[in-house]
This record gives sequence, C-alpha cells and structure tokens, in this order.
Amino acid sequence: MIPLINNHRSIRKFTDKIIPNNFLNEILTAGAKASTTGNMQVYSMVVTTQKDIKEKLWEAHFKQNMVLEAPVTITFCADFNRFTKWCYARKADPGYDNFLSFFTAAIDALLVAQNIALAAESKNMGICYMGTTTYMAEKIIEILSLPKLVVPVTTLVIGYPAESPDMTDRLPLEAVIHNEVYRDYTNDDINRLYKDKESLELTARLLEKNNKETLAQIFTDNRYKRHDNVFFSKAYLKIIEMQGFMNNK
Repeated sequence: MIPLINNHRSIRKFTDKIIPNNFLNEILTAGAKASTTGNMQVYSMVVTTQKDIKEKLWEAHFKQNMVLEAPVTITFCADFNRFTKWCYARKADPGYDNFLSFFTAAIDALLVAQNIALAAESKNMGICYMGTTTYMAEKIIEILSLPKLVVPVTTLVIGYPAESPDMTDRLPLEAVIHNEVYRDYTNDDINRLYKDKESLELTARLLEKNNKETLAQIFTDNRYKRHDNVFFSKAYLKIIEMQGFMNNK
C-alpha cells in the first residue's frame, strides 16, 4: 500500500470507460471501513453517475470538466441527520445540532474520502479532490437535496485516467514533523524547507506567467486571495448554521 500512496497523482482528464459495479461497490465498502468517531458513522456519500445531475454539479464546481468526464462523482457529507433520527426513534435525546458535532462529522467524512481515494487507485483508477465543494456548498445542497444536519465537505471524481501527469512536489518530511512537541519555524528553517519548491522549473514558469517575484505571492495574490477566503468563510459558516449546526448556547 505504501508504494501506491507514494505514486499518487491528481487526475483531471478521464476516459469514457465505465467503472464496473463490483469495483464501485468494493471502493464504497472500503470507504465505509474508515475510522469514525464513536462508531457513529456520521457521514454520507452521495454517488452521482447520471448525466443530468453531473451537469448541475459541473456548474457548481466552477465548470471543471473532470466532473463531466469522470464516470463517478462522490460528494462526502457531514451527516448527523440519520443518527439524530435514530436517537429519536429509540427514545434518546440527541444533542448534535452544534459546531462540534459538525466538525466531528466532517472529520468522519474526510476519513472516508481518503479511504475511497486509496481504494480507487488500487484498482488503477484516478481521482481528484474538488476544493470547490465548500465554496459552493449551498448550490450542492440544492442539487443533491441534502436535508438539515447534512453539509457537503468534499468531493471526489473517480474514473480511468486519460493522462499521466507529473507527481506534485511535496515539502520535505522535516517540514511537517514535530517530535514530541511543536517546534516553531525560524526564518532559516523556512528558507531551507521551501528551497527545493522555490527552485523548481515549474515555479520559474509560474513566476514568469503571473509576473510575480515569489511563489508565495502566487498563492496570496492569485490563487487564494484574502477577500475570497473571507467571503467563502462567511458563506460556509452561514451554510453550517442553515443546516442546523450552530446551536452553541
């Protein structure tokens, strides 16, 4: 399994080959084996294959074509709806309409998503995470008819690759490991840990294309702007409240 993880690539172009039902069921079963808080399984996976619904999701995901090309799109949701209804049906008083419960369910959903990703790649399929899920949560809720206490957290497109892109660079392990306690980074640490990333030929091309002095400026000025971060943060918090997860009194 470790060599498989080390060969991960994000796939954004897919063939039109359909995923056999037995393979899809194996992948979904592997997802449901993920770790979960208290064995509650407070998540849901909405599996979309129908063209008309995928077209609506494509619109919601900023018209990224892999949503249309990949035969399967799975939206992973934090879901306390099912568990809460079970509690009521069993004479129990649920208290899961708060932010902590949302965060718990979101963790469950993300653990399941990564199991699904690894299972798909073990079957020679490709995957890509859709970061636009949280940006467009309200629209996705409408498209997928998600009830109260259900919030989309992330999305995977899955299919057979029509490309073999280069692997994405990663920081050295030293950058993300802290032994025993957290040791904050000095300026020398930052310079050392980001040296290889900043020296890549890809980085040089990006700097020229975007007319920027540093790679960090591409992130702050182009990709993930302060204004956008604040805007979508407010929107997502509103969605979490709208879906019934903000009773924090």
